Amino acid sequence: SDAQMLESVWTILPGLVLVFVALPSLRLLYLLEEPYRPLMTLKTIGHQWYWSYEYSDFSDFEFDSYMKPLTEMMSNEFRLLDVDNRIILPIKSQIRIVVAALDVLHSWTIPSMGVKIDATPGRLNQTIFFINTTGLFYGQCS
Repeated sequence: SDAQMLESVWTILPGLVLVFVALPSLRLLYLLEEPYRPLMTLKTIGHQWYWSYEYSDFSDFEFDSYMKPLTEMMSNEFRLLDVDNRIILPIKSQIRIVVAALDVLHSWTIPSMGVKIDATPGRLNQTIFFINTTGLFYGQCS
């Protein structure tokens, strides 16, 4: 009887401690993912072999971005990285990107900025990032 009571206390007490530690932690994890007043939102849709972009904060402007074929590339461009329509984003401000896919899984990535987000059919994913310097950053579908 005493051993059973002691075993119950040893089981329930650590469980309660874990619950009291986990609940505030889960709230903080959720709040970390929520963007705080981003300057703009870039909607991105992954298609097989190209990406569609939409700037909807200021005016409805959307376009498709395809990889440049080898026959159209200039000598200073990078194979499998250069595209026909580049996105233009502001510096020194938070940018939210909302990503989805229409056909298969994609992954929108800018390795030099440490940004990677999965594009899944039927699901909206979002992340925020901050561009510190001006430049040309190459993205990939990894």
